[in-house]
Amino acid sequence: MRRVLIITYYWPPSGGGGVQRWLKFVKYLRSNGWEPVIYTPLNPEIPEIDNSLMKEIPENVEILKHKIWEPYRFYKFFTGKNPDDKIQTAFLSEKKQPKLTEKISIWIRGNFFIPDARRFWIKPSVKFLTKWLQQNHVDAIVSTGPPHSMHLIAMKLRDELSIPWLADFRDPWTNIDFYSALKLSHKADNLQHKFEKEVLLKADAVTVVSRGMLLDFEQIIERPIKVITNGFDEDDLSKTGVVLPDVKFSIAHIGSLVKTRNPLVFWEVLGQLIKENTGFGEALEIKLVGKIDFEVRTSLETYGLTKFVREIDYLPHNEVIKEQLRSRVLLLLINNTPNAKLLLTGKVFEYIQTKRPILCIGPMDGDAVQLIQETNAGYCSSFKDSTSLKTNLLNLYAMFNEGKTEVESTKAEQYSRRNLTRKLAIELNRIVNLAESDPQSP
Repeated sequence: MRRVLIITYYWPPSGGGGVQRWLKFVKYLRSNGWEPVIYTPLNPEIPEIDNSLMKEIPENVEILKHKIWEPYRFYKFFTGKNPDDKIQTAFLSEKKQPKLTEKISIWIRGNFFIPDARRFWIKPSVKFLTKWLQQNHVDAIVSTGPPHSMHLIAMKLRDELSIPWLADFRDPWTNIDFYSALKLSHKADNLQHKFEKEVLLKADAVTVVSRGMLLDFEQIIERPIKVITNGFDEDDLSKTGVVLPDVKFSIAHIGSLVKTRNPLVFWEVLGQLIKENTGFGEALEIKLVGKIDFEVRTSLETYGLTKFVREIDYLPHNEVIKEQLRSRVLLLLINNTPNAKLLLTGKVFEYIQTKRPILCIGPMDGDAVQLIQETNAGYCSSFKDSTSLKTNLLNLYAMFNEGKTEVESTKAEQYSRRNLTRKLAIELNRIVNLAESDPQSP
């Protein structure tokens, strides 16, 4: 059994999408000949707690924890937040438009905390892990980002100890959707690109979650990059028991609804259908599971949809699966940003697993739409195509009236977590075998 050290900021009891990918890989690595060792912060600043995920960690997995210092205490004080307030991702603001102090904080974060606010964990982590690795053997190191400080920790360990290293990207780096919101100076922008290119150059293997990300990185550096998407875990569905579908024509969005994901065309078309079809309005329920940005609430009020909305705060992952099964339609919203084509969120695979019809709004030539079409998992419309969206909603409403709850999706098995972990293990074996045959290889 080979051993791999996995450097990750997000780990249970942290909740949210950032933890799922490597929690599931760890779950199945042993059956593919790899013993995982986790390195994660002792006291991270995480948006949500999900204790249900602790049950997913395999028995006797070694977990190394080291204290981290982050600047969020000063950020909360400066912006007038409560010390116990959670820091939301992607600049989500629930109750009001961001204050000037928050805008100043974002500028400071972008220009002084490079590559991210976890940069102060790099040096102590390298010191801690170097000492640990001198006493404990591993065959490979994995870093997963964001936050991309994790990659810089692994890169320094690779430089000092020559242990094969795989850099895994769950999201882009300089092409992430909120990059422009950081208001970077020319110097800060250059430094981000420098670190990004250095990681891509030095890692023995690079994995990404979508083909769009692969093409994006290939514009930076010419090297082999492996696409290993996110996926679904069959065990999640088998543990739910019997779940009855909603009586209402429920359209559910799972996850944070940030302002770049605010689907104005969707709210507009729903408003039209409610006016045109009394039965549609009487049946409709919009379920928003997770945090909601202030701008989304404003849009719901503008289009007269507030009374149709049922808000559900953050749910543990096992309850999220049940909520997906109850819903009649699962709404997938792609961020309307310049990098929209390469976005392929983890939840789309869990959506596909439930066989509930997906309604996707995003670029028709993007990775998410291509996946839904490939698996025959639902309906797709572009950001501004109200005609197509209206037709799709009416088709889904007809399914509801006919009592149909499932679509006949196909080709989904390739996205199971078991199959994806096999692909990961093959990549890890490749770089270790290469290092053993050629110790001087990069």
